[in-house]
Amino acid sequence: MASKLEGNGLFESSRMILPEHREAYNQYMLHKDPRPRPIIDEQEWQLIGQTLQESLKEHFRVTIELYDPYKDKQVTGFVTVINTFRKEIKLRDDDDWAWINFKDILSVRI
Repeated sequence: MASKLEGNGLFESSRMILPEHREAYNQYMLHKDPRPRPIIDEQEWQLIGQTLQESLKEHFRVTIELYDPYKDKQVTGFVTVINTFRKEIKLRDDDDWAWINFKDILSVRI
C-alpha cells in the first residue's frame, strides 16, 4: 500500500483556492486582453451630435454607450452642458451628474 507521504501525496490533499485568490484570478482573466477602440465615421458623429443637441434643447433622456477596454458601458440621463472646447458633455441623472469625453462616446439613443 502506498503511503500518502511519498511523492506528491503530501500536497495532494491541500489543493484549495482562497476566495480572494479566485477573485483576483477572475479579474486578471477579464482584464488580460483589452479590446481596441472602434473607429466612428463622420456621419455617425453627426448623428451623435444632433441627438445630443436635441437632448440639450428639448430635455430628452438619452442613453449613451461608452467605450471601455473590457466591457460595454451604458449611461442614461439628460444632457445639460456641451463643452466643445474641452470636448465633453455633462450628463445629469436623477441626483447625480458626470462629465463624459467625446472620444468615449460610441452611440447615443433617445
